[in-house]
Amino acid sequence: MTVDLGLRDKVAIVTGAGGGIGRGIALEFARAGAKVVINDIGVSLGGTGERSSAPAEETKAMIEAMGGAAIISTESVSEWGAARRTVEMAMDHFGQLDVVVNNAGILRDVIFYKMEPADWEAVISVHLNGSFYMSRAAAEPFRMQGSGAYVHMTSTSGLIGNFGQANYSAAKLGIVGLSRSISLDMARFGVRSNCVAPFAWSRMTSSIRVDSPEQQVRVDRMKLMTPETNAPLVVFLASAAAEGITGQVFASRMNELFLFSAMRPVRSVHSAEGWTPETIAERAMPAMRGGLVAAERSPEVFSWDPV
Repeated sequence: MTVDLGLRDKVAIVTGAGGGIGRGIALEFARAGAKVVINDIGVSLGGTGERSSAPAEETKAMIEAMGGAAIISTESVSEWGAARRTVEMAMDHFGQLDVVVNNAGILRDVIFYKMEPADWEAVISVHLNGSFYMSRAAAEPFRMQGSGAYVHMTSTSGLIGNFGQANYSAAKLGIVGLSRSISLDMARFGVRSNCVAPFAWSRMTSSIRVDSPEQQVRVDRMKLMTPETNAPLVVFLASAAAEGITGQVFASRMNELFLFSAMRPVRSVHSAEGWTPETIAERAMPAMRGGLVAAERSPEVFSWDPV
């Protein structure tokens, strides 16, 4: 039996679609029959340099070569007015908007105690503010039509942890909270919101430093995971086949799919007399210690080779 995704002639905005994971997602939407708004400003991985439409033009040419329809937005997701213009472009050109994929991102990796405020603000602005701006701009047409789907790209750097990425990790975990709130606030309008943590070797991960044989092994494993392997999960979550799935966090790693648990209490203690710092040390913490989460990084949790 063939599942009908219900995406033919739907309209999807994919941010950061000029290459890597975003391009793979845009192409997968086109294969499913959707019309695509390719949003990309064409700057460096760190978010600097002259803007260029060339990466988006390449994605557009690929979509048109397969018979699909696409337009380009070179607006920045990190500006509220620009995000609104991208949504208006979709509405003006295609007459509707059905999906927003918040994928655009930059990296400014540096160890926390050396991180400059500018590096923090730039990453938060693109990832977290950008996801809010694009989602908020699309909320009006979604509400009016009584349907819509958001897919936000998070990361195991935020869900689990990683070195030198305090800005990126905070933004990516913040996106999970944003998605959860959207799923609650927009459910009455038939709108769904989910997160995907992608695994891929792309421009975003090619900046990983290799300082040891162990890190080289990790990088070699990552190179097996091509960006487009994340696209099927994203497109599914945006489709009619994902009806009823909202407020969730998934991950895709080559041929593996994962569902993440949500933050929930795992242990509790009670004191009828209340607590003092001393009684917490004597009674509460020994009872809770077995439930503490280790300070692990993503590669330590996903320690096996990609399947």
